[in-house]
Amino acid sequence: MGAGLSVLFVVCGAIGVLALVLGLWLIGVYNSLARGRVGVQGAWSDIDVQLKRRHDLIPNLVETVKGYATHERGTLDAVISARARAVSANSIDDKIAAEGGLTQALGRLMAVAEAYPDLKANTNFLQLQGELASTENIIGRARSGYNGAAGGYNQTLVAFPTNLIAGIFGFKQMPFFELDSAAERTPPQVKF
Repeated sequence: MGAGLSVLFVVCGAIGVLALVLGLWLIGVYNSLARGRVGVQGAWSDIDVQLKRRHDLIPNLVETVKGYATHERGTLDAVISARARAVSANSIDDKIAAEGGLTQALGRLMAVAEAYPDLKANTNFLQLQGELASTENIIGRARSGYNGAAGGYNQTLVAFPTNLIAGIFGFKQMPFFELDSAAERTPPQVKF
């Protein structure tokens, strides 16, 4: 009976150690996924700050153009409408889609501006265009950082056996900030 009890203690001890190791591994995987998700959210926050700056510049740019290109009302309205959609978008997917539309509308606005020599010489317009171009460059860099973080996180989510833990705890893939059309891939032209 003593030997049987000894074996039982050894088996129970082994099961306990195995459960502890498995529990620690599970905690490590969960924490890794949580850190990845927070990293992606932080990278999105970098983009969001610049998108806010972009949204703040647009009304001033539209007002400046409006003074010179009064018969281009449709283009101005499209920019204002696209900006409103971008500002009111809530999810990352919605923001990505809305920002694509805003980029296209801004491209059309810049094309309209090309037709007005007085507007192209306006100091306020030139300053706003410079700030917008700078913001677009910063957004591009932030987009690369976000997509890198999202790619690493998504890759972790689909790898076995992490994918099992991710599914249990409801971790979801993060969308990439991609541009859908060739027109969106080209930043608004701000050269004179």
